[in-house]
Amino acid sequence: MIPRLLTLLPCLWFAAAVSAQPFSDGQRPSVRLPEDPAALIAVVGQQRILLADLLPKVEAKIAEVTKRAGQEIPEAQLEIAKVNLVRGLLAQSIQNKMMREAFLIDQMGTEAADKRAQADAKLTSRARMMFHESQLPDLMKQYETTDRNVLDEKLREKGTSLASQQREFVDMMLGHLYIRDKVDREPKVSISEINDYYQVNRDEFLNPTRARWEQMSVLFDRFATAEEARQAIEAMGREAYFGGNMQAVAREKSQEPFASKGGLHDWTTKGSLASSALDQQIFSIPLNEMSEIIKDTDGLHIVRVLEREEAGVTPLSKVQDEIREKIRAEKIQQSQVEVMEAMHKRIPVWSLFPDDTPGANPLPTSVSRLQ
Repeated sequence: MIPRLLTLLPCLWFAAAVSAQPFSDGQRPSVRLPEDPAALIAVVGQQRILLADLLPKVEAKIAEVTKRAGQEIPEAQLEIAKVNLVRGLLAQSIQNKMMREAFLIDQMGTEAADKRAQADAKLTSRARMMFHESQLPDLMKQYETTDRNVLDEKLREKGTSLASQQREFVDMMLGHLYIRDKVDREPKVSISEINDYYQVNRDEFLNPTRARWEQMSVLFDRFATAEEARQAIEAMGREAYFGGNMQAVAREKSQEPFASKGGLHDWTTKGSLASSALDQQIFSIPLNEMSEIIKDTDGLHIVRVLEREEAGVTPLSKVQDEIREKIRAEKIQQSQVEVMEAMHKRIPVWSLFPDDTPGANPLPTSVSRLQ
């Protein structure tokens, strides 16, 4: 089954397009959208993208925003919004089709056009079958229907359709196959690479002095006098010392924020505490022994340090697996970048917004008329 991430990608790009605001209020975009929905707005290899392919999503999003705002969007802002939305959707659509084209070229090489068309049809048919087997049931579950006609109606309300969902899935499916074939998902990482990373990024493995401790506290603002506060903390100290369970006493009687957790403070670095008196004691007294009463501006405290680690560098032996995974992830990411760069050089693209796609050419009038 194709990873669910594939079905989420258009949503992520769509959200990015909505948030893009390259023009100031009242300023018209430098590139206007064609008035004819059937106008060609991009050519990717041998595939075409029409404005009508993207407009339903654009109009649905604008209708959603208008309804939420409870008022009509001014014409100038509406034009800017449409351009932004089309640009975001077009950039993703171009990339999907580029990957599909690259995959077909890899499969067919220099075969004749008719052979390539046959291969395209065969692969498309398989991808459509996968859509019906894996994606269609999920869509029906999402929209709570088992009727395809009802599903199609609900999708159209969102600016898409069952046919559109299928076309997008086919493009992404073939693109996924292209990336899968080109990118090594399990690149080898040598010991020398791990050691080099450790030496270069040594600061990443520095550990500050830190400690874990238990604490009981009384706060001055809870008592009429300082003496009453001292009597209370002394009583808590005796109960914990002779009863042997400091956390139980803290949970019942302590007045500090961690009382409900038995006064247990997890790993905390030296110098990070607001109370300098507590900080000094926690990082100096012997382990597993109750402290004397510690006074600061807020109140009186008794602590017992459970663990303390001095500052130092984590040994390579403890982090080599972590480093290996980081290097592997970097190699995969770099391989993906290289594959995409090579694809951009390999597949010719003409776009109404060439700046949004690396290596794309402006869409000439002569091409836009090839309807």
